[in-house]
Amino acid sequence: MEKETYRKYADAHAPRSPILKNCAFAYLIGGMICTFGELLRNVYKNMLHLNADDAGTLVSITLIALAVTLTGFGYFDRVAKFAGAGTLVPITGFANSVVSPAIDSHAEGLILGVGAKIFTVAGPVLLYGTLAGAVYGVLYWIVTLL
Repeated sequence: MEKETYRKYADAHAPRSPILKNCAFAYLIGGMICTFGELLRNVYKNMLHLNADDAGTLVSITLIALAVTLTGFGYFDRVAKFAGAGTLVPITGFANSVVSPAIDSHAEGLILGVGAKIFTVAGPVLLYGTLAGAVYGVLYWIVTLL
């Protein structure tokens, strides 16, 4: 079968994705995660009497810990399947992308399993995010010299 014929056949038989529903769930769940983060920040600021920077750091740590715990118990994937990108965009998705390969490769050992594969998903994000930041910084520096 020709590539083009196969592509047309696959496109015709592939289930359609409910884009509006997926976008709505992503928006709502992502917003709920961010709202929960703001609630935590206010609790940390008012009840623990932390300054804004320390409260923000503690919120990040809390959200990461929750995402790691939910990933470890297998609940994060269920929420992500329902919420889509709403769980993947905030810091919780990044925590999940680091922990999931570590859990999957644990049987291979700490060095060759977890150590070698922990950043298989998050590694490209770190690499190209850092590279893009460096390029932007150099371009910004050049523009400010002019």
